Amino acid sequence: MTTSSISIRPAVESDLSEIVRMLADDPLGSQRERSVDPLPNSYYAAFEAIQQDSNNELVVAEAKDGGIIAVLQLTFTPYITHQGGWRATIEAVRVDSQYRGSGLGRDLLTWAICRAQNHGCHLVQLTTDKERPKALKFYESLGFMASHEGMKLKLSEWPRNVT
Repeated sequence: MTTSSISIRPAVESDLSEIVRMLADDPLGSQRERSVDPLPNSYYAAFEAIQQDSNNELVVAEAKDGGIIAVLQLTFTPYITHQGGWRATIEAVRVDSQYRGSGLGRDLLTWAICRAQNHGCHLVQLTTDKERPKALKFYESLGFMASHEGMKLKLSEWPRNVT
């Protein structure tokens, strides 16, 4: 699959059910997403917040037949470090299960990297769950390196007994 056989465009609200379906279509996503009809209002609120933020882009890959077959979120962040440079963060990358292994993910990530360059970013960063070794190998094949140790704090588990 090549970008000539798909179009990458900003997501619209009517894409949300397909986006959530793809986010839920793996063992990890199925534990945290709710792909139901109707979708919970929280998805619409998040979509609206992304739409209102000029430093956030939620994009989808659309097949020639109009079906939504991939998604990612790209966030541009200004930093004081690197002499006030900009970074791009890629999140929520999902390819419809029937298109995985087709090259679509590579096309989508290449598009996002080029978009970051055009935005003036000096760095593109992303995280992937340690339980997704295939995703890690895929990102490494694009040139991403595990250069930092990432950490997360689930706020539902905070505060704990911190001294």
